[in-house]
Amino acid sequence: MSIGGGVRITNYQRPVDLLEIAQRGKYPEADKADKGSFKEMFSRELAGTRGVNFSKHASARLYSRGIELSNEDLGKVADAIDKAETKGSKETLILADEYAQLVSVKDRTVVTAFGKDSLREGVVTSIDSAVIL
Repeated sequence: MSIGGGVRITNYQRPVDLLEIAQRGKYPEADKADKGSFKEMFSRELAGTRGVNFSKHASARLYSRGIELSNEDLGKVADAIDKAETKGSKETLILADEYAQLVSVKDRTVVTAFGKDSLREGVVTSIDSAVIL
């Protein structure tokens, strides 16, 4: 105690969020539905921490070609970028069954995306590596 009747707090703890505590366990089925399987959650977290970015052009190409990437796909793209990075790549082509993506490894950015039909043309330039998923 200090002089003047005030109390000195020497062991400060983080603030308590009473709303979060009150709602714990109220909607357990919603919590499970949002999280998905462990594999999906893990892939989502890895992709988020390793930072896979999409250029405006790549986003437009994915949309116009009807290519949708799941969280698992994003995890695979992040893994592919990591592999290319360990080999010293600068620009890599990531090949999947239904799509291909041209990626700037240094920036971890998908520069453009191709659908399966566009790959049949057979020529991709300005790359120094390819990763097959």
